Amino acid sequence: MALINQIQGELAVVGMDIFDNNPDRVGRNSLKWGKYAGKDILPLWVADMDFRSPPEVIRVATEAAEFGNYGYGNCPDTLVECVCERSKSLYGWDLEKHWLVWLPGMVCALNICCRAFEDSSQAITQVPIYPPFLSAPSNFGLSCTQVPMILASDRYTIDFDALNELDTSPNDLFMLCHPHNPVGTAYRQPELQALAKWILDRQLVLCSDEIHCDLLLEPNSSHQPMASLGPEIAGRTITLMAPSKTFNLPGFGCSFAIISNGELRRKFKRAMAGIVPEPPAMSFPPTESAYRSGEKWRLQLLDYLRGNRELALSRLREINGLIPYSPEATYLLWMDARKLPVPNPHQFFEEHGVGLSDGRDFGSPGFLRMNLGCARSLLEEALGRMNKACQSLT
Repeated sequence: MALINQIQGELAVVGMDIFDNNPDRVGRNSLKWGKYAGKDILPLWVADMDFRSPPEVIRVATEAAEFGNYGYGNCPDTLVECVCERSKSLYGWDLEKHWLVWLPGMVCALNICCRAFEDSSQAITQVPIYPPFLSAPSNFGLSCTQVPMILASDRYTIDFDALNELDTSPNDLFMLCHPHNPVGTAYRQPELQALAKWILDRQLVLCSDEIHCDLLLEPNSSHQPMASLGPEIAGRTITLMAPSKTFNLPGFGCSFAIISNGELRRKFKRAMAGIVPEPPAMSFPPTESAYRSGEKWRLQLLDYLRGNRELALSRLREINGLIPYSPEATYLLWMDARKLPVPNPHQFFEEHGVGLSDGRDFGSPGFLRMNLGCARSLLEEALGRMNKACQSLT
């Protein structure tokens, strides 16, 4: 408890400075930091943050661990009520409690959607895209139609001309990432309305991954769930959400689907049966705590991430051969490295001490994704290494 009191005191006294003082994750079973164990490579790849979770979340998680019984769990009514209240407050979206289906993760949810609609003629998604969007359809013999996004004023958006040229069948699956990982697009209402109309006209089913919905970086912006646009699109939508990205809780494995259409919900649950377990009991208290008490921390986090974004953009724009794109949401920055005079930009930066995500995995070879969810000093060091590496090419 001494650590919790210390963290609470730090947050109260120094505010955003809490994000500069992070736990050492080396040797702590961290996927992100373990990849380069024993190597002088700064890990800015997989999408989790280096920051401590909110102090109240740590306190509640500690209490759950100290309880000493780790049996099977059951989602408490208070958490269900909390999700519904939060949805109404933040998004203006009224939910019914029975619409929620609890899951141990977002990637398994994408796969469940593909399993539920494996008899469809195709799954459609936009590229570049989070890699499980590309792998999940093939896991169930479903063809994956990739539609490249387009750039408009240095902003990635939907290519509706390309969508209109597609041959589709009723109940084909459209897989949307909203906000979009890796390019950081926070879709605007006209874009969402146009996409909803296209989906309804084609009688498709929508899987909308909205895990980054509370990480909007543009001031005064707000997230609009696709299913909140109206009952028609809601009836064809499986919405996926979780606190894991926002409050840095991916290790707890607690996510949920929101499905208002009873037939669609039953189909989703049948695809889960016998394969996908409930979230662990220990995941429910920190999840509820994050949603109920983490708002001040979240707003401070967004301010810190904006600072990291501006720092990264300013430094990367100085490097010949790199074109960075400003994320409107997420803590992920996408960049075009195709003009660098190297055969493999990902490998090149690894060799110079910076571990980024390879755009090839997202369907876009020659691009890179940078994780900004780290201490500013670490980001400064990484940017310095990248600049020095590129100077060596001239």
